[in-house]
Amino acid sequence: MAKTQLNVRVDEGTARAARERATARGMSVNRYIEELVRQDTGEAGHTFLEAAADFMKQYETVFAEEFGAAREGRTAEGRTAGSGTAGSGTHEGGR
Repeated sequence: MAKTQLNVRVDEGTARAARERATARGMSVNRYIEELVRQDTGEAGHTFLEAAADFMKQYETVFAEEFGAAREGRTAEGRTAGSGTAGSGTHEGGR
């Protein structure tokens, strides 16, 4: 991606804070400011949501196999939650 130079004037306190925060995060001030703008415009959030959606789609069958029966109120063995033997761990105190 091509880079464009952007010159910005800020007061000394803001400049100091930007330098300190960038240093604490192990990045340049330029990168720090770039990350702040991306976060503000939601790019980072959109990227995360897209990655999460891709992950869920990729592992949809695994989650369905593991958690599908429990979501429907059934145990993995097919019994209705709470109707099994005592101590089965599937009943949560009548909730």
